[in-house]
Amino acid sequence: MNRRDKADRIGQILDQLYPEPPIPLDHQDPYTLLVSVMLSAQTTDKKVNEVTPALFVEASNPKSMAALPVDRILGFIRTVGLAPTKAKNLKAMAELLIERHGGEVPNDMDALEALPGVGHKTASVVICQAFGRPAFPVDTHIHRLAARWGLSSGKNVVKTEADLKGVFPEETWIARHLQIIYFGREHCPARGHDLSQCEICGWAATKKRIAEESQRR
Repeated sequence: MNRRDKADRIGQILDQLYPEPPIPLDHQDPYTLLVSVMLSAQTTDKKVNEVTPALFVEASNPKSMAALPVDRILGFIRTVGLAPTKAKNLKAMAELLIERHGGEVPNDMDALEALPGVGHKTASVVICQAFGRPAFPVDTHIHRLAARWGLSSGKNVVKTEADLKGVFPEETWIARHLQIIYFGREHCPARGHDLSQCEICGWAATKKRIAEESQRR
């Protein structure tokens, strides 16, 4: 089975399991989504959703975020990973949105990636989830499952993104990246997982991959 056929079969399974995958980060608009995604690095979505309501009471837009001292921002997000750096980036990001974009989140990858604390994955999430433009953000779940399923070499996230864009139709990218995340969380953990019994890994993973991961369990 070639990669394209394998991706088609995987897509059918994911569509059955998650016909309308929800965005896991609570938000109201592109700005609050951007903040939430920036906070989600090395932190669970659950934790981000716990800290953002109070933060957004005081900083519901770039102007109010830019007006807050970094220490005040840090007080709201202290329990998330890399909080001191994220607090500085949130303030600097808000200031740059005001300076360059009139306080609006730009619908442009290059402009988003030029913001402090916004990398390619974060920009991709905002592009597809806030603006509905095709993008395929690759997080740790997607990166490891693409390798497990033989859809990518797993060499790096850049290669994984390119490979997945090549095997999944563009119109499925937005839903597909969320579906793979949910499948990884709920059905296909990184450790202690019997690939041979998995609904997708059982046939998509190579015998060599199944044997290798079985030895590590």
